[in-house]
Amino acid sequence: MLSRRPSAPGTSQSKFEPRIVAFFCNWCTYLAADLAGTSRMKYAPNVRVVRLMCSGRVDPQFVLDAFAHGADGVFIGGCHPGDCHYQEGNYKTLKRYHLLKRVLKEMGIEEDRFRLEWISAAEADRVRTAINQMVEKVRDLGPLNLELKDVEKADAEEVLV
Repeated sequence: MLSRRPSAPGTSQSKFEPRIVAFFCNWCTYLAADLAGTSRMKYAPNVRVVRLMCSGRVDPQFVLDAFAHGADGVFIGGCHPGDCHYQEGNYKTLKRYHLLKRVLKEMGIEEDRFRLEWISAAEADRVRTAINQMVEKVRDLGPLNLELKDVEKADAEEVLV
């Protein structure tokens, strides 16, 4: 899924660049990201977007797997509450987000590595701002060093190769 980039040749220390996995709602946040791109808005290239029909489809296992397989941060973007195309999807997302924050905290993952934003299709600037803010916070935190069990390590290393 995600692999570590080697240091640039000839440099003893390269600046840490975080890898962030973003789960975006098809109807709102994904369209806002598309609008940001077509409007030539510049934002950090550190985010890999996974497009879902609804933020309510973000299974907690997706978030845990992203961290286990090398992501330094996870971003979820969905429609504003009350504007979900599937009526209650973003309310499910909000409940799962709060549950996951507690689980991640118990795992030793900093709060700033996991973010939820409500972004409508017309808010391209908000996508740019949220992504840039998250990249900077995660860059300041440094790489995520999870202590995985031996079985999980083998699975993660297989994906990272």
